[in-house]
Amino acid sequence: MDSEKALELVKHGATLLFLDVPQHTLIGIDTQMFTVGPAFKGIKMIPPGIHFVFYSSSTRDGKEFSPTIGFFIDVTPSQVIVRKWNQQDEWLAKVSEEEEERYSQAVKSLEFDKHLGPYDLSQYGAWKHLSNYITKDVIEKFEPVGGEITVIYESAILKGGPKTEMERALDAQMKKSKSEASSSSTEQPKGNRFYYTSIPRIIKHKGISGQELTSLNLDKTQLLESVLSKEYKASEDLLLGELQFSFVAFLPFQTRSELFTKFIKVIYHQLKYGLQKESSGPEMGVLALLDDSWLASDSFLHLLCKDFFALVEEASVVDGDLLSWTRKFKELLESRLGWEFQKKSDVDGIYFDEDDEYAPVVETLNESHGDYMAT
Repeated sequence: MDSEKALELVKHGATLLFLDVPQHTLIGIDTQMFTVGPAFKGIKMIPPGIHFVFYSSSTRDGKEFSPTIGFFIDVTPSQVIVRKWNQQDEWLAKVSEEEEERYSQAVKSLEFDKHLGPYDLSQYGAWKHLSNYITKDVIEKFEPVGGEITVIYESAILKGGPKTEMERALDAQMKKSKSEASSSSTEQPKGNRFYYTSIPRIIKHKGISGQELTSLNLDKTQLLESVLSKEYKASEDLLLGELQFSFVAFLPFQTRSELFTKFIKVIYHQLKYGLQKESSGPEMGVLALLDDSWLASDSFLHLLCKDFFALVEEASVVDGDLLSWTRKFKELLESRLGWEFQKKSDVDGIYFDEDDEYAPVVETLNESHGDYMAT
């Protein structure tokens, strides 16, 4: 990438300017993570569109981190978003319109350029696959009041109390984090619970036989049609948008690696049983109930799993147990469903599928312009 092309990307892309952020703080955008150093003041070259920004404050030695806070943004070309670190409450606060305008002009004049880390465009394709149904309308419909997202406010999700082992573990961790946050700060970001769609656990219907009621609760087709019509106004894309929104909003909470590991273990053992086959005789478990298209190699579930496995396996820092169980889960899907997750191409260390519509255009980097390489 020559200097002119790099300068064009800097000027066309959006910028996140973060002021006064302490060293060792973790700051991420989409599938990328940065550790704040003495010169770090934000991220540049961000493609226009929807993105998810998240961060976690650290102790002075960088060994312990607070619960992650995140927010969605919808940026336009050359837009500058400015946040300043609130030292007392440890969060990125918005600045006044006057300050934002002043700092925006400074960014566009390249006064902060050497302090801004570049958005890694080679990872943009993975982000698009994870978020292509998330629109501005989806964000406004489901995000908390104020837009700040943090898991410590989400214990209200478990209506009626936690019912499974996973839910009890999640509930306990959220209550602990909420208690710690309340005791250590006088004011927290205006985070609140998400406005997710409420889906009944059990279908109740008067005037039908027990057999018919059992059938309705096993086959959720009628429930899906009802929820689509009532909650999504028959928009399938809005339903998929909520699914992606919830996945993206929860994924960055890396301080919950133990919870992710437990979650994958639960899913692994359920699928290991549900996808088993007898050496002779009909298929067992969910295979006998699911449409073949659900398990096809080009299905939405396959693509979602593929992106998740890539995020975990290619992360610069990842919990050992989480990595181990992620690999076991991937091997299970490969052996039982015949799914393939191996990348097809390798060009200068950047991996992508040959038919990926979001794959970046790869150019040989000129060593003389190494300052513009993504790190």
